[in-house]
Amino acid sequence: MTGVLSLRGLQAFEAAARSGSFVAAAEELGISAAAVSQLIRALEEQAGRKLFHRANRRVVLTEAGMDVFPQLLNAFADLRSVARELDGGDRRSSLVISVAPSVAMGWLSARLPDFLRLHGAVDISLRGEDDPVPFERERIDFRLSYGRSHYPQHQVEDIVTDAVYPVCSPTFLDKHGGALSTESMLGATLIHTDWGPSAASFPSWRTWFEKAGLTPNRQMQRGITANSSMAAIDFACGGLGIALGQGLFCADLVEAGRLVVAMKQRILLANPYCINLPQRSANRPLVTSFKTWFAAECVRCVESPALVT
Repeated sequence: MTGVLSLRGLQAFEAAARSGSFVAAAEELGISAAAVSQLIRALEEQAGRKLFHRANRRVVLTEAGMDVFPQLLNAFADLRSVARELDGGDRRSSLVISVAPSVAMGWLSARLPDFLRLHGAVDISLRGEDDPVPFERERIDFRLSYGRSHYPQHQVEDIVTDAVYPVCSPTFLDKHGGALSTESMLGATLIHTDWGPSAASFPSWRTWFEKAGLTPNRQMQRGITANSSMAAIDFACGGLGIALGQGLFCADLVEAGRLVVAMKQRILLANPYCINLPQRSANRPLVTSFKTWFAAECVRCVESPALVT
């Protein structure tokens, strides 16, 4: 290795290693993907070591790249922090939160004022989106995922494993004599949820009836179908039928008396909910505070006594 390594080349390497893509690095740096490739190739020639394996549109760090990446990641994070301070930019803290659409709509949006009252002025960007999400392109600080396999490159922590419960409005239950049996539920109006891409790992009414020891029939397939968990719960609150509601979303409504658990038979979800943090955000006090607060809110709902009594 001869001479001083190119700072621009090191910057291109750090951005590409962090995002896993020359294209994403180019978007972040405001140059072309070809320019990123040229900078990294020149850096590799200068260092005398290959830093990336190139595979289609993705890049994977070599052993040599993995040796130096953590140090560069921290160094550039510090430089960006110093640059923000010298720039005299916003003194307010900011937080980019990414969750599933059903979590963003109604559940988290209703709770964020409580977090802000506890932690003061914070600029929050709340994104409701499905996995996978563009961590670096959108500068995401916090991601809630269903399952832990989506972002192996980031810090991941299990929060809680939720369950689904058959829930309906008190009015709907009264119309059925104040109580339902598994047999009578086959003839009741059922609210189905189209879970989308994760459908294979989420329970359906067929799963629920099979676990209850009944063979589902064609009548079970009738009823109302919603394209989100929250929409299904809204239908149930309106007295339109019985929904399989996640504890996360229906605990508050059961506690308030707007919904009742029609039967004690529940089904645990196949995967836990997990918090995913990029390394650049994992040690930020604001992110740590939000993670602790958010996890406590999730656990409180999922483990609500109202769901099991």
